[in-house]
Amino acid sequence: MSDEQYRLWRAGNDWYDANYTNPSHIDPTIYDHDLNPGAVAWFKASAVHLIDRVEDYLEILAAHDVSCERVESTNPGKIIYEDSEQVVVVPWESGKPGGHEL
Repeated sequence: MSDEQYRLWRAGNDWYDANYTNPSHIDPTIYDHDLNPGAVAWFKASAVHLIDRVEDYLEILAAHDVSCERVESTNPGKIIYEDSEQVVVVPWESGKPGGHEL
């Protein structure tokens, strides 16, 4: 990364650290691969103030030819953590229904 990209990345991470809950601070095992295989965090659609700040990260990825896409789901997996802004889920196994709408 360039110095400017690093500055944007660091400032973004610092802002997120100060402005929303890190689920692993609540439950240190939340991302444990054996307990919660494939666990991933999703912002809720209502967390616009968090989603809007992703743009700088996308610009850094694009500058380094890293493709990415926005994915939305009302049923991303089994919810193992939830707060007002996000969920952490273990993705559904292929063909297994169920879930919780965001």
